[in-house]
Parts: sequence; structure tokens; C-alpha cells
Amino acid sequence: MNTNAKIIAQTYIGDFGQMMESVRIEGLTQKINREDIVLHDCYVDFCNTIPCKGVLSVKINEGDTLITFDPFLFLRDFSIEVAGLTINRNTIDKTSIKNEELFGSYTEDDVVYRMYEPKAHSPRPLILFLHGGGECGTDNLMQLTGTLGAIKLAERFPDMFVLAPQAPDYGITMQEMFAKIKAHGDPFRVSIGADTDIGTGDRGWNRDYVGRVCDLIRKFIAEGKVDAERVYVIGMSMGGAGVITTVSVAPDLFAAAIPICPSMNGDSYPLLANWPSVPVYIASAYIDHQACRHAYILRACNKLWAEGQKDVNFTLFTAEELEKYNIVASPNLTEAQIRGNNHNSWVLVLHNEYGILDWMISHQKKN
Repeated sequence: MNTNAKIIAQTYIGDFGQMMESVRIEGLTQKINREDIVLHDCYVDFCNTIPCKGVLSVKINEGDTLITFDPFLFLRDFSIEVAGLTINRNTIDKTSIKNEELFGSYTEDDVVYRMYEPKAHSPRPLILFLHGGGECGTDNLMQLTGTLGAIKLAERFPDMFVLAPQAPDYGITMQEMFAKIKAHGDPFRVSIGADTDIGTGDRGWNRDYVGRVCDLIRKFIAEGKVDAERVYVIGMSMGGAGVITTVSVAPDLFAAAIPICPSMNGDSYPLLANWPSVPVYIASAYIDHQACRHAYILRACNKLWAEGQKDVNFTLFTAEELEKYNIVASPNLTEAQIRGNNHNSWVLVLHNEYGILDWMISHQKKN
């Protein structure tokens, strides 16, 4: 057993978030066979039911051992046994994330954010990315690694700014926040004025915080960095509802918006039903963990269409479309797991299904 070994994990952001693809063990040079390495709880799917295919190769190079895997989810309780060492997220000394270095790390006016900046000499478009509920906090990292999102956007649109703020958690876990809302009744009920909204000082995309994010974008515009006519916002789940809140706070700022599987409750539904004249494309799976999500989205869209708003779009991805991205309604899954699995519908949007991303960047604000 080598107690002085330094363990370095190489990861990247895949469709289901941060994926482990290899580990380098510095100082370990003893011969190791693939069959001597034991993997525990190394899964490739959101529901933790499909194990990875194991070790692909073991190589010794310049005094280090490099082990390459069939990639598996990094943000899980995996464990790897090799040469007397136990490798998990607690024992890894350093984690490298492909293309994380493209994003600068900042805190301004209590807004914690990462930002990709294109190499340009004239104002460029900006995409505001709002993460989901599991990535709140202050580490200024989880908004890049928890799900597919900001890094994928920067890779696809290298000529645009990608702004990825991190919503505050104020020391409250997602489960505690959900319990707080649930104490007032069904957290997804759509009772106008019901006490289910996220207020100032609450975990997530509260109006006070997104207002300061919008002020940050206005500052970039004033500095000549960002094209004022091409500012876009996209987000998923809690971030999808965050898109709705953000546009309601600053409808003059955005050229187009994409809320993906946005939560529908007593706060988000009336905002969507009274949507301003900002082009919007809403997308979700054919069934999701919030049973009434689609009914309320459709009700809001019908109201907007009846009022003459033409650039309001709503797509539901079918089971077959989801399966193309390994979001599978397997018979081995419970109904709750299938609904939770389908919640990953943002994967399809970020792969530009139906040309949704192309639709977004085709818009230019009319002043």
C-alpha cells in the first residue's frame, strides 16, 4: 500500500453532469492488472441503475499509473479499490474538469458567478445560464459541474459571453427549502398569491438576487463588452422558473428566453400567464416529476396565443426522442424514477433538438 500516493481525477461535463474518465496515481508504479481494480457504485445513468463497463486500460508512465474508465458519474458515492488504495471523492487530491478553465471566477455585489469571455474587440452577445435546484451555494463551481449547461454553451457558442451565476442557498439544503414550502401546502399548487414563492433571503433564484444579476449584465453592456440587443437567458427546473422570474424582473433586457421544465406554482404560473413580449421557447419531457407542470404551461401559452403573442413556443419531447439520449423509461425503473429521469429534458435542448438554441440566438431585441 502506497500511503504517499497523490490521486488526480480527470473529468468532463457529459449529458448527465460531471463524468469521471480517468485517474492518475502519482508515485504508484507497481504492476496492476485490470481485473485487480474493483469498482463500486460507478453508474452512467441518472437513476443509478446502469453500471459503467469498468476499466478500459492501465498504463504506467514516468512513475505514475493512469487508469482509464468507461466514464461514470462523478457526483455520486462511487468507490474504487486499487493497490490497497480506496479512491472516492473524499480521497481524491485534485480534480481536473475539461474546459472549466475557460470560465473566470468572480464575486460582485454578493453575486457569485463564473463567466466565459470570447476573444473579441466589439460587443458580443451574452447567454445567461440559470442552473437547477441542486447546484445552489457559494462554491462557484457546482453551477458548471452539476448538469450539462454552461460549459456546453461556451463550447457551442465560443463567440458569445456565457454568464453562469450561482443561486444562493443561505445555508439551507434543497430538502429543507422544499419542506419549508411544503409546510404551506402543495409546493406545486397554482393558487394565485399562495405562499409558495421564493422570496428575498430564500434559497434559489429569488427576485432580489436575479435583479442584481441583471444589473451585472447592464454593467457589461455599459462597458461595451455585451451587445445590448442580443442578451439571452436559458435555465432548467428551478432555473427554468428562474428564467420566468428573471424576465419578469427585467423584460427590457432579453432578446429571447428558454425555460426548460420550469416549476409551475403560485409564483411562476401567473408570471408566465402574464408574460411580456419577449420571445420564449418552453420545453419539457412528455411526462415529468411535477404532474401538473404541462397542463399549467399549456394553459398559460393558450392565454398568450389568444392575446396575440406569436413567438411563444412549447415543445414536449416524446419517449422515443428522450431515448436517443439514454433517458430511458426502462421497465426496471419505478414510475417515480422514470419521472425523475425524464426531468433531464434539458439534455435535448442543449443538443439543439428542434433547433431550439438556433431559435434563441436568431433573435435580436427590437428597440
